[in-house]
Amino acid sequence: MKKTIIVNDLCCQRCADQMAVKLALLDGVRAAKASYKRNIVFVDVAENVTDDMLKAVFEGSGMEVVSIEKRKGIFG
Repeated sequence: MKKTIIVNDLCCQRCADQMAVKLALLDGVRAAKASYKRNIVFVDVAENVTDDMLKAVFEGSGMEVVSIEKRKGIFG
């Protein structure tokens, strides 16, 4: 399942890359890519990964998660 995580505190590319690595280390996360310019992190996760698990990774780093949404494809 692909999800989009919107955060408030991605200040630079280094922070974005670090969050992507931390998420990738979480069991069930297949891929993670972050864009600090847009304050968005894209993740591909297994069905057993909850939004709370993803949110905990950010909160553990002192960042605030605005929302976590299911990522929509080209056709909806």
